[in-house]
Amino acid sequence: MQGLGGIPYMLPQLERPGEVKPPEKVSPTGKLVLFIIALWIVPTTAILFLRWGSLYLILPYVTMLSVSYVLFKPRGDVKVWRIVQHNRFLEGQEFEVEVHVKPEFSVDHLLVEDVVPPGLELISGSPSRVFSLRAGEEGALKYRVRIRRGVHTFEKTRIAYRDPFGFFSSDGLAEVYTEVIGVPILYDVQTPYSTRGTKITIGPLPSPLVGEGLEFHAVREYQPGDPLKIINWKATARTGRVMANEFESERKVDVVFVVDASLSSGAVFDHLIRAAASLMLNALNDGTSFGLLLSEEIPLWVRVDYGKRHFFKCIDFLSTARPDKSNMIAYQVEHLVRRAFPPRAQVLYFSTLTTPESRRALEVLADHGYRVVVISPDPNSVYKPKDEAERLAMRLVRVKRKALIRSLAGYGVIVDWDVGKPLKVAIAEAIGR
Repeated sequence: MQGLGGIPYMLPQLERPGEVKPPEKVSPTGKLVLFIIALWIVPTTAILFLRWGSLYLILPYVTMLSVSYVLFKPRGDVKVWRIVQHNRFLEGQEFEVEVHVKPEFSVDHLLVEDVVPPGLELISGSPSRVFSLRAGEEGALKYRVRIRRGVHTFEKTRIAYRDPFGFFSSDGLAEVYTEVIGVPILYDVQTPYSTRGTKITIGPLPSPLVGEGLEFHAVREYQPGDPLKIINWKATARTGRVMANEFESERKVDVVFVVDASLSSGAVFDHLIRAAASLMLNALNDGTSFGLLLSEEIPLWVRVDYGKRHFFKCIDFLSTARPDKSNMIAYQVEHLVRRAFPPRAQVLYFSTLTTPESRRALEVLADHGYRVVVISPDPNSVYKPKDEAERLAMRLVRVKRKALIRSLAGYGVIVDWDVGKPLKVAIAEAIGR
């Protein structure tokens, strides 16, 4: 099955069978205990009162117990496994879950109940069913769920058994592990930055120039082996040393995604993550190498790389992101720009810019010479005023936000995104396309 951008977005998911071993778990029920007591009371009474004919009363009990033990006590394993069509789904998407069970013994009452993760919403069907199966016969139950963004794990399936007379019962949990990931919805977006850079990568946008490059970059000292044609004679005469021009060709640029996961963005956090995932897919399709800083209390840094495997790795991390109470994004950014960020990279910064820390991080990026494009969902755009007083308050809030965005415009291109309209339109308005 093909995903967005022609990527094989979803992978088959078939888990190894789990096993419950009923013989180890079978336990006598209260009914069996009463039968055993009765079997002792009747002969004891016969002996005390010398009424030997009453011993015949034991025969029905012995017969039922023998039949139940010989015919219905489970002897063997129960195999259970779960089948999910893929392991990645877009958030809000529905999918079907199948649970298969195969006992090694005949059973008339076998309860199979799948333990559904709390992040999945049951849409149709039931995760539990009672089966009557012969030895080696396979049964299956199916149900549909809707997924939310994040990682959801099925871990156990309950298997319960009871014989027809109620003498023996088994109730166990089979370890059947399945992981499904709800990935962010991807928007149709345009590239909000120039792809020109100095790094060669593989992609659909090939470099128009080859060799040494034609765009002037800097002047440096001449080094043995450099061609004579790049000597800068004016700089040589001025400095008294042989100087040479340095050029760069029009090639790919590294892109660093910085995602602000502060609690202040809670109302529009899903939009923030979707925007990051959408522009990451855009970078992948352009053949651009990219890295990811997910700024949570414990920051997550994924070094710059390219390719589909790298894309899915970053998408999985974005899928698990949650707004964080303790966020030190300015410190994290300042630490990484000195040690990990590629020089002259393009930075895509995703933040509501509502906290001093988030604004300070933008300043740090600009101070270190990075070109920054900020995708800033407006947290006020999700609220709808109910009366005239609220409408007036919202106008004042919007004026205040426009003043804030204007004060930060010197640090980079800021896309002030009203989440009520498409991101593509907001980017076009901000960059003048």
